[in-house]
Amino acid sequence: MLNSIASGRRLAARMIALQCLVAVVLGLVFLGQGPRAALAAAGGGVTVALGNALLAWRTFAGWGGGGLAMGRWLSGVILKWMAIIAGLIIILGQYKLPPLAALTGLVAAYAINLLAFRFKG
Repeated sequence: MLNSIASGRRLAARMIALQCLVAVVLGLVFLGQGPRAALAAAGGGVTVALGNALLAWRTFAGWGGGGLAMGRWLSGVILKWMAIIAGLIIILGQYKLPPLAALTGLVAAYAINLLAFRFKG
């Protein structure tokens, strides 16, 4: 085993915190286009952070063998995508916020995934 569960939890917490920070910064950047664009950008980023929080919560839910860990990870990925799709439906469908701002927030929060795994600390 190369990494401990505690190391994975720390990495997940750092990644989620950075995604929330990016969501807030993008919200402030898009505030120049109006409050609806700012809310859409922040909402897109927070949606990804929420999805990753659900994935981490489910993945690191306890001890077990390889099959159990794989099952928890798979159910976490399903929860993550359900949260992201539901968040985008709410942002774009129900509230009809600007789609470009929402997708920018979503992509910027996903870019944090690449950075978090690149710089492990």
